[in-house]
Formats: sequence, structure tokens, C-alpha cells
Amino acid sequence: MGVKKFFKDAFADMKADAKAQREVDKANFAAVKAESKANFEENRGKRTFAKAKADAKKSWDDAHMSPSERREKMNEERAKQVEEANKRKAEADVRLKELKEEK
Repeated sequence: MGVKKFFKDAFADMKADAKAQREVDKANFAAVKAESKANFEENRGKRTFAKAKADAKKSWDDAHMSPSERREKMNEERAKQVEEANKRKAEADVRLKELKEEK
């Protein structure tokens, strides 16, 4: 195999990969766009003044936390996320075990 053929094949492969990735990106973009529209329509009319005011107060409180309070809040959120992830992992392990037992 010559160098010329090697580069020709390599660039052809890169071109094909780029086209495939573009299709994936287009599909992901369309999905996110559709989800955003659905979320917007789902929440249309539900955004009340009281909810907007509560969200603004929460945002204000978050912005004016001391660094130690912010760190503590973030640690609590991380712990909650880890707990949820472990729960999902345990559920997936149970499903996997059941599938292995069926075979």
C-alpha cells in the first residue's frame, strides 16, 4: 500500500465519519428542540406571579449566601445526586441479574 492510497483511504474514512456524526448531531438537535417546545407548551399558563416571585427569592437567597453556606448546600445536593445514582444502579443490577437468570 502506497502512502497516497493510505491518505486517500484515511480522508475518505474521516469524511464518512464526519457525515455520520453530523446526522447524529442533527437528530439530537431536533430531539432537544422538540422537547423544549413540549416543555414550553406543558408549562404555558402555569407560570404564576407567586411562583415567579418564589423563584426570584430563591435566586436572590442563593446569590447572597456565604461561601460556607453555598458549599454546604452544594454538598447536600451532591449527596442527593449520589444517592439517586446508587439507587438507579441498584435497580439496574437487579434487572441485569433477573435477565441473567432467565437465560
